[in-house]
Amino acid sequence: MKKSLLALAVLGAFAGAAQAQSSVTIYGIIDTGVVYQSKVATATGGTGSKFGLNSGVIQGSRIGFKGAEDLGGGLSAVFNLEAGFSNDTGALDDSKTSNTLFRRKSVVGLAGNFGTVLLGRQTDFADTISAYTSVKDFGGWTSNSGSGLDRLQGTRTNNSVSYTTTNLNGFTGNLMYGFGETAGQTSAGQAFGIGGKYDNGPLGLGINYYQSKAGTTPADTSLLAATGTNQYTNGNSTGSSAQKVLNVAASYQFGPARVYGNYSRVKQDLNTQANLTAAGVGSLSTLSNRTLAASKKADIYEIGTAYALTPSLNLLAAVDHTRADFDGVSNKAKLTQVSLGTDYWLSKRTDLYALLAYTKTSDMANPGVSNSSGTDGNQGAVAVGIRHKF
Repeated sequence: MKKSLLALAVLGAFAGAAQAQSSVTIYGIIDTGVVYQSKVATATGGTGSKFGLNSGVIQGSRIGFKGAEDLGGGLSAVFNLEAGFSNDTGALDDSKTSNTLFRRKSVVGLAGNFGTVLLGRQTDFADTISAYTSVKDFGGWTSNSGSGLDRLQGTRTNNSVSYTTTNLNGFTGNLMYGFGETAGQTSAGQAFGIGGKYDNGPLGLGINYYQSKAGTTPADTSLLAATGTNQYTNGNSTGSSAQKVLNVAASYQFGPARVYGNYSRVKQDLNTQANLTAAGVGSLSTLSNRTLAASKKADIYEIGTAYALTPSLNLLAAVDHTRADFDGVSNKAKLTQVSLGTDYWLSKRTDLYALLAYTKTSDMANPGVSNSSGTDGNQGAVAVGIRHKF
């Protein structure tokens, strides 16, 4: 009896030690705001003002689970599962498929003194260096002006493996590869990326390059049509480069003011008249079909600042300008968005925000702000909302 009690005590001690060396965290964000937009496209082909309650105005509402298990010798097993949802309706947030629970992130891997290796569905390093851009403060409010196209908003790569170094005197590097998973065609649907960032006190610098190829099951989720199928139905496109993205970003903290600037070039060689027509977009002869997603090349510029008026109140401003080329169109299209905002933190986890944006386009469709496109050359938008992090 004594031996049995001793054995149980030893097993309990080991179980307690193992539990103490592992951790699981539940976290999330709920972001919802009232949004007004002028000149929104109507069902009858005209325009009208629109009021709405939008989820994820700055950051997408989400719930996530992350954890680590200490394996000894400085090695840990890590995982991260993150699901997005629309707080205004309670529905899962996924425009591509109806069965992607952990759309935002689904990874497992190992971390140690060598760095971190992750396998699954994840964003490339453009998402990391977006901390040096307007995405840090405005989030999705500036997505349609270009940062949604150049991957700074966090575009996912399926079936991917990534390696991120540890911090090496301020430098952190990243490599990523996404499998196309097509039998007999290794290059079909594959993707790869390389990036790095450097942090030294008030200075932050970042660079990233990402390239993806068309295929039946492309790793790059930006190549999926709204139905979740391959966007490029022309069979000759398989294995060809569909998107090439270069991001360069810089940020500097001048006392209470953070000043930043960045440039991105996006090339989408497969956005030809044949492929776009086959994908259901139609001819680019009409202005409404000249969207940023349909462009063949886009150059995106941004400057901005965030000024801490008090420890709790931030004043925000950003200017985004994009120049785009379309196949079969001689004129270079232009898009400019001016964004202003205030962000007041009631606590470390809860803030109130007010945002303003004015978007103007020429020779292309106006993408609008916050999920509603316009048909006119300009659009204004205002949002007032609350965000809570847990």
